[in-house]
Amino acid sequence: MKKMIAIALAASAAIAGVAASAPADAAQGCGAGFHRGPAGRCRPNGRTVVVRERYVVGRHYPGRGYWYQNRWWRERYRYHGGWRYR
Repeated sequence: MKKMIAIALAASAAIAGVAASAPADAAQGCGAGFHRGPAGRCRPNGRTVVVRERYVVGRHYPGRGYWYQNRWWRERYRYHGGWRYR
């Protein structure tokens, strides 16, 4: 029984040693601020660019409707010289 406990402790220590080296693998060997590119070479990390899709007010988008005041409307009609959406 003591041998089984000793083997279990040794195995858990080996697994903990492998888990402790995992953060070093996250940089893929390139160092801080770099990552592997498609060709396998180290490239600097660029800034994150988020491009928001722009919708044109008054244009009909098939399957969605009209975009107006930050929401989608099914239809629109003329009302006092302008457009009313519903």
